[in-house]
Amino acid sequence: MGDVQVVEMPVPVWSHVCRLDDLALPYALPERATECLDLGPGWTRTWTVTWKTGKSDVIVPVKDLSAGPAMASVPVRRFAWRTGQRHRPGLECLVTTGRQHGFESLAERWLLLVLDFVGGFDEVLAQPFRLRFSSSQGKGSHIPDFLVLAAGASCLVDVRPGGLIGEEDEVRFAAAAQAAAAAGWRYMVVTGWRRQVLAGIDALSVRRRPMADPLGLERQLLTAVGQRPWRFAELVDQTHVPAVARTHAVHLLWHRRMAVDLTLPFGDATWVYPAGGRDG
Repeated sequence: MGDVQVVEMPVPVWSHVCRLDDLALPYALPERATECLDLGPGWTRTWTVTWKTGKSDVIVPVKDLSAGPAMASVPVRRFAWRTGQRHRPGLECLVTTGRQHGFESLAERWLLLVLDFVGGFDEVLAQPFRLRFSSSQGKGSHIPDFLVLAAGASCLVDVRPGGLIGEEDEVRFAAAAQAAAAAGWRYMVVTGWRRQVLAGIDALSVRRRPMADPLGLERQLLTAVGQRPWRFAELVDQTHVPAVARTHAVHLLWHRRMAVDLTLPFGDATWVYPAGGRDG
């Protein structure tokens, strides 16, 4: 008999409790990048951060980064649109904040959409500040892509496809990680997403905005799924108007009032669970 091959099943990612870390592909900064940085005594005083407030620049040492004028700031780098540019900037409206946020690439746009789904934050600042640091290669600078502000859990985020990260990027990311740690923030580099995650969240996002429910279909959906899990098509059939209930079911899933496994394709055959139920 031949060897038996064991296939590991993917760990479910439940839509109603997932966090950004559960959805993004893991990325670990190499130690050599941090070793290149000048982190000698007093580095938090010599490294600086430049915020832009209106037409003025506010420069503070890294040791005072968390006390910077974040909520009064504007992006330190303008979002430009021109013929022939290789990246695709734009604006993404987030339900969480109720306003539009700039992005410089489609990869950044996906991050904003995922953040809107995950929620739990107060504000997202694009291109928040310019960090100036020292390394074995001399002076360097870096503008992180986003600062996600949340009570007690703020996070500095860079977005870069894994295959495009070079050695200079690694040093800049390592510097951003050190600055974030000095401010009491988390830091992460988003290089990509777990399989199926973006397709599922994109499908749910079409019904993320507020919806009127004069027929009481959301109550019917929640009552049905509270009794037992259903496949999506069977669940909407439990209501008085299944065709209309489809849009409300997607709305409830986006707002985490029902649950699906985001690692599986989303469609009529998708199992829908009660939020916080035994399997969800």
